[in-house]
Amino acid sequence: MKLFTRSGMQNRLFPKLVLLLAICFGLVSCVSTTPANTQLANSQVGKDKLVNSHPWVAACKDWDDWDKAGPPFQIFGNSYYVGTCGISAVLITSAQGHVLIDGGTVAGAQVIADNIRTLGFSINDIKLLLHSHEHFDHAAGFAKLQSLSGAKLLASAAAAPVLSTGITSELDPQAGMHEPFPAARVDGIVESGREIAVGDIRLIPTATPGHSYGALSWQWESCQNEQCKNLVYADSLSPVSRDDYLFSDHPDYVQSYQRGLVDLAALDCDLLLAPHPSASKMRERLASPQGLIDSSGCRDYAEAVSNRLAKRLAKEAEKAERPTTAK
Repeated sequence: MKLFTRSGMQNRLFPKLVLLLAICFGLVSCVSTTPANTQLANSQVGKDKLVNSHPWVAACKDWDDWDKAGPPFQIFGNSYYVGTCGISAVLITSAQGHVLIDGGTVAGAQVIADNIRTLGFSINDIKLLLHSHEHFDHAAGFAKLQSLSGAKLLASAAAAPVLSTGITSELDPQAGMHEPFPAARVDGIVESGREIAVGDIRLIPTATPGHSYGALSWQWESCQNEQCKNLVYADSLSPVSRDDYLFSDHPDYVQSYQRGLVDLAALDCDLLLAPHPSASKMRERLASPQGLIDSSGCRDYAEAVSNRLAKRLAKEAEKAERPTTAK
């Protein structure tokens, strides 16, 4: 049987056959570009579907309430977000026990505990509690979580007295701004650069003072589908203080602040997290096609904070140079 006849069918089918072969060999894209699909991609409906595709994005807003419950979710591999909509907490799991970074507020601690259970993990399997910085919005929940889990709380040397008393250090830029919070039991001291281990979990702390004296950032590796990523939980690091505090009055502290930012920027960092999820643009990144993975996250974060600190110091210098008006 002949495939083509002399009636003109050969002329009509040959171009179609060439196009089919081109598609098969990858010379022409076979992705549909119909007007209907293009309109959907560019419409508000399409954008809304993208934004609301992740449960946490749908439930939480940027800079949301600190104690507002949001759904827990897997970050990557054995790392899970268990915090609230406004305050982060990260659970890292292993067969030998789990690690929890940050404890939220007093009310937030219950949300964290509930989120851990929702994921199917037992709070009794938490072996270590770790902190970012020693302010009540991230540390007031430690006492409750320690009581529920029996876990050991490790702290930096500067943060330990604050966590064990619930009273902010007088050296803290925000001293006098916070009410005391429930004291927790500090079971050991963390040294910058010295590895902390639970089972096959390996975490490395980096001293990043600035937002507080005892602030730490954490780096660890999580693996998923034979792919491993370096995760970093970077401290808030924003130069926030009470009205009468001047960073420029504390040059040694500023030097430590800047050194910590350099150290943070130099970390192997595939995925950035922060104590306030919006500080690391977590909601925006979860809603994007790329997700949370971003190898430039720590560098961009450190650069943004460095710029804020430079502006703060410049503002303080400008204020100091203004002539005082005689009364």
